[in-house]
Formats: sequence, C-alpha cells, structure tokens
Amino acid sequence: MKVAANVAVVGAGWAGMAAAIAHAQAGRQVTVFEAARTVGGRARAVPGSLPDGTPATLDNGQHILIGAYAESLRLMRLVGVDIDTALLRLPLTLQFPDGQGLQLPDLPQPLDALLGIARAKGWGWRDKLALLRTATAWQLRGFRCAPATSVADLCAPLTPRLMAEFIDPLCVSALNTPAREASGQVFLRVLQDSLFSGRGGSNLLLPRADLGALFPEAAMRWLQQQGGQVITGQRIQRLQPLPGGRWQLVVAANGTEEPGAFDHITLACPSWEASRLVEGLASTAGLAGAVRWSTTASALRFEAITTVYAHTPGARLPQPMLALRNTAAHPAQFVFDRGQLDGQHGLLAFVVSASDGDRALIEQQVLQQAAAQLGMPGLQPVQTVVEKRATFACTPGLQRPGMQVLPGLTACGDYVDGPYPATLEGAVLSGTAVAALA
Repeated sequence: MKVAANVAVVGAGWAGMAAAIAHAQAGRQVTVFEAARTVGGRARAVPGSLPDGTPATLDNGQHILIGAYAESLRLMRLVGVDIDTALLRLPLTLQFPDGQGLQLPDLPQPLDALLGIARAKGWGWRDKLALLRTATAWQLRGFRCAPATSVADLCAPLTPRLMAEFIDPLCVSALNTPAREASGQVFLRVLQDSLFSGRGGSNLLLPRADLGALFPEAAMRWLQQQGGQVITGQRIQRLQPLPGGRWQLVVAANGTEEPGAFDHITLACPSWEASRLVEGLASTAGLAGAVRWSTTASALRFEAITTVYAHTPGARLPQPMLALRNTAAHPAQFVFDRGQLDGQHGLLAFVVSASDGDRALIEQQVLQQAAAQLGMPGLQPVQTVVEKRATFACTPGLQRPGMQVLPGLTACGDYVDGPYPATLEGAVLSGTAVAALA
C-alpha cells in the first residue's frame, strides 16, 4: 500500500493555507507551522476597542477583492465560506466625497467601461477621449509593454486629471507602488484581468467579515477535517536536509527538532523569512541553488501600508468605500465605512498605501484629511496599524524568485514569480500552483 507523502507548510497566511489545501487534495498528509498565534499572515483579524471601550474587530489592513479573483473565490467556497454573505459586491467605483470620479454600471464588458467613462463626473471630454484612446491602444497591443516601462510612462498620453483621479489611486491600490515607480506590465495585467475579463470581473468585493473569517480560519477547519494539522506559535529556526531527500525542521533556537521527517517542505512564510531559511541551507549544506534563490528573494524591497481606524457615533459615508484626494498633507487614498460592511457603525478605515512616515504623524494627518474632505472633524482615533513590509515594491523589470527552490523544497507567496502584484489572489494562486511541484 502506498504511504501518503508527509508535507510541511511553513506559514499559515493566505498562500500557506491555499498550499495546504492543494497538498491535502493531492492525497498528502499536511502539517502547517505558523509563528504567530493566529492564522492569516498579513491579512488577518486583530482585536481593538472603540473610544468608549466597546470591543471591536479590526484587520491588520483593509483589503478588498475584485470579481476577477477566481481562485480566491473558489477556495472560499471550497472551505465553506458563503461568499454572497461574506462579500459585498459593487460595480467598480472610484468616486470622491464630492461625487466626482468613475463608477461603472452593471453591464457586459466593454459597455460597462464605455458608459462608465462617458458618465464620469468631473471629467471633461478631453479626459474621456484620452482614456478611451489609450485603453484601446493597450488592448490592441495585447496588454503588453516593454519590461522597463513604468505606469507613469505607460499613461503619458493621459491628462493630469486622469492621472490624479483614476490612474494614481488605481495603481497604488493594486500595486502599492507609486505610478512613477510601478511596473507598467504588471499594471496592464491587472487591468486586463479586471476591466477586460468579462462581466463582473471589475466588481469590487468588500469584506463583510474580518479577514481571518473570510478565508484562513475556515481553511484551517477544513484542513483539520481532512486529517491535517495547523500548529501555531511555532517559528521554524532552520531546515535540515536528511539522507534520501527528506527534511527535518528545527523549531527552537536550542536545536529542538520537530519529530518525524517530511518528504516535502513548502515555504509559505514572508519572503524575508523564506530567504533566511534558504540562506541557512546555503551556508550549512553548500547548496548552490539555495544561494541563487535566497539572493533573489533578499533583493526585494518593500512598501508599507498604514490603516487608520477612527470612530464617532453616527459617522456614515454615502457609499461603503470612497476615494480620497491624496496629497503630502492628506495621505489616505481610500476610506471604508465598516458600519455598512460588518455592522460596526461609526467606524471608518482610512488606507494609506505606499505609506512613508511616522505612525503618529500619519494618524494626525488622516484625521485632518477626514475633517477637510469628509466634513467629519469629530473623529476619534481607534487604532493605527502600520504593516511595514505589506507588499514588495512592484517595479519595472523586477526579478522575483521562483516556486522551485531545491528538490523537495518549494516556496509560495504573493512575492514569487507570477503575473500579479502582491495581492490576495496572487498569494492563493501561488499556493495552489506550488502543490503540483511536490
């Protein structure tokens, strides 16, 4: 009788749980190791409290999905998440508090984009025609450009208003990298798979539940029902190759080893942790492939995302999500009304993508921005979450490490080589794909 392969997945974020599911479906015995006490990685729930002491469930960052995220939606359904309840589906909207901006109607593609652009408030006909001409040119070129092209280069034919009110917020929300530094090719792939992937692909899917409940916690329960394990609070110190191509995990600084050997290891931890573990193999075992992979992974640089949660009784936005006019003094690009999403009324989440600066200063600036742009001077800060290495900087021509590290050792995550920037969809796609290499 054939014995099931014994697989370790290091990291219980969205990529790790996707990889664990795929390994289990391939008939392998799976154990997931997570350094934190909770699952979810950089998209997880965090506890908080409102100014009056009422408990609140926050997230370590305000994430959204889009209708084109087919793998994320498939996995949610698989593990028992009711996506119609867990996600609020809205047409793509990039509107500001004054009502200006773009809102696509619920129509088949490309009618949704054509009518949405024609009706965009605050845009002149020069703006609209420039966007239509440029988008048509992108489509005719098969959504491809030279690898060294930045988003700013790609969008040079567009007007300053379109850059400020459409491209810049779209780019920073999708790639978490300013347009002047962001990869034009990756940006085009995001546009192709959202705006031009068919009806509903561009829809915004706003979480009505915290990010832990949205997928990773349900995935953990599903895996346990299949006989797998998820061990939290367990940081892997190093990897130990064994004879016959198997692996041992060293789980404590004193050299304690996890009992048993594994036939395969999938590194689903952040890139810097994966690089540390692989670099350790390079120094102890002299594995040349480990040196190359670790060097590529360690060369990635990162962008921060700051989420400022603020509250006042009765605070309510005209829509669940609004774009904000972003300046050096007013750094947030988007604001979300948690009351319209998960029922935490009066709680707003302001998102500062590609953030750079002191936490207290950003919080103060965002509260001033809320007063100026939303007419809400009475907001009280609840919690400000700074994810310092939220995403890799998605720059032109970026070299990203591959999924195959060494025989019996793979890696997955939003940073591995692939078509998408650092998104939830990129993470779960890599997690699903990596199991095929085991």
